[in-house]
Amino acid sequence: MTTTAPAATTAARSRTSRWRVVDIVVAAVLGVATGLLFVVWNGIGYAWFEGLQALTPGFGGLAVGIWLIGGVLGGLIIRKPGAALFVELLAATVSMLLGSQWSIETVYSGIAQGLGAELVFAAMAYRRFGLPTAMLAGVGAAVAAWTLELFLSANLAKGAEFLAIYLGSVVVSGAILAGLVGWLLTRALAATGVLDRFASGRARRR
Repeated sequence: MTTTAPAATTAARSRTSRWRVVDIVVAAVLGVATGLLFVVWNGIGYAWFEGLQALTPGFGGLAVGIWLIGGVLGGLIIRKPGAALFVELLAATVSMLLGSQWSIETVYSGIAQGLGAELVFAAMAYRRFGLPTAMLAGVGAAVAAWTLELFLSANLAKGAEFLAIYLGSVVVSGAILAGLVGWLLTRALAATGVLDRFASGRARRR
């Protein structure tokens, strides 16, 4: 018993972390749908970003959260290693292909933001998917985005005050617009029954 029980547990975890065809298909659909959301937000969100920046440099980060939501949705719905990165990266790629004003930099951002969310789900061993985890994943994506922009957008030269305000704004936006909104969207989808083949759907029913 002492030798077979750990082996059975390890095998069970291996099965639950293995991607199925349905996981790949749904992750792809999520990525494309989120990419279309990004395309809309590239106009609306960027206008909001610029307005907040004019108010106080750094406050523009409050508009960033929607661009981080792909990783949160991927992690919450698919619940498999790599899902957060896959969905965020695919969404960023769709956004770029449909004319994002940031061109290839959009993909770089997708990689960083997806990894930021992915690390949070990994830290939870892909076993906790409640609101705190969702908001932390949004924060993880936000910190990753902020870090990348130190170099990609030359923010490193803008001074400590700007960096502190921008970091705080991006973190708040990531927690709310990516984390909270992503969690609410997942619950809403689960309530319709479309996620019944996923643990996220079954957990909602319970």
